[in-house]
Amino acid sequence: MPTKSTQWALAVCAILLVTTLQTQAAEPIRIGVSGPFTGGSSPMGLSMRDGVRLAAQEINQAGGVLGRPILLVERDDEAKNERGVQIVQELINREKVVADLGYINTGVALASQRFFQQARIPVINNVATGSVITKQFLPPDYADNYVFRTSASDNIQSAMIVDEAVTKRHFTRLAILADSTNYGQLGREDLEKTLAARGMKPVAVEKFNIKDTDMTAQLLKAKEAGAQAILTYGIGPELAQIANGMAKLGWKVPMIGSWTLSMANFIDNAGANSEGARMPQTFIQEPNTPKRKAFIEAYLKAYHPANNRIPSPVSAAQGYDSMYLMAAAIKQAGSTDGIKIRMALENLNQKVEGVVTNYNKPYTHDNHEAITAAMTVMGEVKGGHVVYAYDTDRNNPLRTR
Repeated sequence: MPTKSTQWALAVCAILLVTTLQTQAAEPIRIGVSGPFTGGSSPMGLSMRDGVRLAAQEINQAGGVLGRPILLVERDDEAKNERGVQIVQELINREKVVADLGYINTGVALASQRFFQQARIPVINNVATGSVITKQFLPPDYADNYVFRTSASDNIQSAMIVDEAVTKRHFTRLAILADSTNYGQLGREDLEKTLAARGMKPVAVEKFNIKDTDMTAQLLKAKEAGAQAILTYGIGPELAQIANGMAKLGWKVPMIGSWTLSMANFIDNAGANSEGARMPQTFIQEPNTPKRKAFIEAYLKAYHPANNRIPSPVSAAQGYDSMYLMAAAIKQAGSTDGIKIRMALENLNQKVEGVVTNYNKPYTHDNHEAITAAMTVMGEVKGGHVVYAYDTDRNNPLRTR
């Protein structure tokens, strides 16, 4: 029989083991959240971050994942490529995140996400839309790809923009104005390719820089070329300069562009000149499903945005959904190992109810795009808000994969 000292030692070991297991069980699951929380892109970054926060809070209130709470490790990349590169290495090496959500700007994503790929840590791009984002790490060069997305790629958007301009509104003379970033120029390329597939060329293609405040030269070239509409790829502040510049010239043609025409700092800075702008959207701030109603109410209650308008509704919704998708993958994997999480994302065996859509096996090993063209609608600025451009989309609000 064991001696009293041995029994005591065994009891102490048992207590230490239980304590260690309890500590490990309560250890948070650290997930990075990367985006621009300051500067011209901040309406997108802050809305995305706040959507992720809402989802993480709901998940934690329901008991967390694998019995552990989600801990968000947030970093402001300032929409700068070099800052994004610095942050991703910090998240991996110092913060020990097991996954990442975010990337708003295509250039930052392309510069930074390679470090997650190398570390075999999954990242869901929940706002950046550059068509190449999920295609950086494909076979045969890479056996597995750790980059996923919950936003509508520019392949989808460029097709919708051209369809709106050419098929639905019968314009034949189109000008393209795009910013000089990777986002703007890759989007411009997609637009030109989409037009070329229809046997069309833009009558003018003009570029502008971030923080430009005078678009007169570009707009005059478009006007002199007889443009019937302006197709845009940029972000809110500069898009507002385009709308205001047309007003100054006394020349008003429709603006049809990428989803960023829904940004609050476009609508607010352009005022009445933003009216009628149209853009592809995955989510519009209308409570036309119970899930969307609950999400909108929770967002407004938590963050009290001006005019009860989410600064970037698309970013908030996609951020919210990305958190639920990542949580479902970690739960299915039964682990925070990056390889197992990636494999679970590629074969999710449970449906995930989102505010953009309901996700039913959104990813496969060879397809890391959760959003399809069928889930994307056309929005329009009316009265300072983005609404459905077509009632058929409003009345058929939730499209599943």
